Amino acid sequence: MTNYIAAIDQGTTSTRCMIFDQAGQIVSVDQMEHRQIFPRAGWVEHDPVEIWNNTRQVCAGALAKADLVTSEIAACGITNQRETTVVWEKSTGRPVYNAIVWQDTRTDSIVSELSSGPEGQNRYQSKTGLPLATYFSGPKIRWILDNVDGVRDRAEKGELLFGNMDTWILWNSTGGPDGGLHVTDPTNASRTLLMDLEKLEWDEDICREMGVPTAMLPEIRSSSEVYARFRERGVLGGVPIAGILGDQQAATFGQACLSPGEAKNTYGTGNFVLLNTGTERVLSKNGLITTVGYKRGDQDTIYCLEGSIAVTGSLVQWLRDNLGLIATAPEIEQLARTVDDNGGAYFVPAFSGLFAPHWRSDARGAIVGLTRYVNRGHLARAVLEATAFQTREVIEAMNADSGVPLKSLKVDGGMVANELLMQFQADILGVPVIRPKVSETTALGAAYAAGLAVGFWSSEQDIRSNWAKDKQWDPKMPAERREKEYRQWQKAVTKTFDWAS
Repeated sequence: MTNYIAAIDQGTTSTRCMIFDQAGQIVSVDQMEHRQIFPRAGWVEHDPVEIWNNTRQVCAGALAKADLVTSEIAACGITNQRETTVVWEKSTGRPVYNAIVWQDTRTDSIVSELSSGPEGQNRYQSKTGLPLATYFSGPKIRWILDNVDGVRDRAEKGELLFGNMDTWILWNSTGGPDGGLHVTDPTNASRTLLMDLEKLEWDEDICREMGVPTAMLPEIRSSSEVYARFRERGVLGGVPIAGILGDQQAATFGQACLSPGEAKNTYGTGNFVLLNTGTERVLSKNGLITTVGYKRGDQDTIYCLEGSIAVTGSLVQWLRDNLGLIATAPEIEQLARTVDDNGGAYFVPAFSGLFAPHWRSDARGAIVGLTRYVNRGHLARAVLEATAFQTREVIEAMNADSGVPLKSLKVDGGMVANELLMQFQADILGVPVIRPKVSETTALGAAYAAGLAVGFWSSEQDIRSNWAKDKQWDPKMPAERREKEYRQWQKAVTKTFDWAS
């Protein structure tokens, strides 16, 4: 009996496999972290081979923990850190360079060059929905082709392949050099700066101007269909791979934000707010991204507005690993509760510049408002509050673009276990914040995409029926204080501009 759906969740700091039942409940999970490689300031890399090896191990581990066999898995979905860029040899599967991670800023000069015309950062926005920024895959591909010896010539000869992590995992899972499938879905393709949002096709003019040969790009298929089966030799051998969604789109799907006007916020390495706009492509005038939400088979494409925040959960890691103020990430809540407020300190974590709604690659992190009064507890609280303040900036831009003020916010991801943060988020937004019973909705969304493709779930209504509220935080902060705190935050943000040249 095929009673379960698996999902591979390849994230920025770890890879895991999760197995779900018909009710969308977690049956099993196995997870492995991978190395974060920092060759120099602003550069962030991963080892794609390490990640592929980890993927195989966590798939085996998830099956073993639940005492399941492959024949009990109806299908598997893939969800992944978006924009992270891998280029590899078609004949061997060897990467020509480490994966360049979405947070990496080394392509700033390429972005500046492409932005030098009259349209500036918005040169490709009407087609791609994206501003020119170091965040996206296209400039990262260009950097590899320009800086690794012999690689551009090989790419133009058709010897090399590109993929975000979904494509890398899929290609290896289906045979690698021996017939591996080179495919992506529109949610990932929409994060490259190379795809036409309306046609869901690679735009040859942009590819040529970006310096990316189209021969190395994967085929774009829908987010929910049977692409292929896992190679017979190996874990999950013969199981259909039937869903691909970029991590934030997967979380939106898993949160059942399936109708226009529904929104969610994922609290992970960064924060990502997505608002479903239905079949309408809303081009932002307030610093947001227009992206593909999902596309099921031959059904109409669903679009989203997105606000991407680079540093939230990773700021907690920084406090732990770089400063040693806490030993484990969850300890930050206990430390922050030792004080009543931030003591006048504000932390703007522009480690990789600022993403939405500012798009300032010249910004760098700053702590402002320091006095002798500020202690460890105040800094811990300022770290948490930075996540909530950045979320409000994005929500305000989203309200302006959509014309529909947010009435509540569904939240998910690792940081939603922090109840102090969730209460402050409700306070600074002035709307309820709602956590679902299954808060790890990224893997769940990928599982839903795969399960719908093979008939494990019959319709999107099954997703809505499975969603259940765990806890709700209502705003308690007086409006006058809320606005004063936010004004101070906005002032702090301006202090980070024009730092990096």
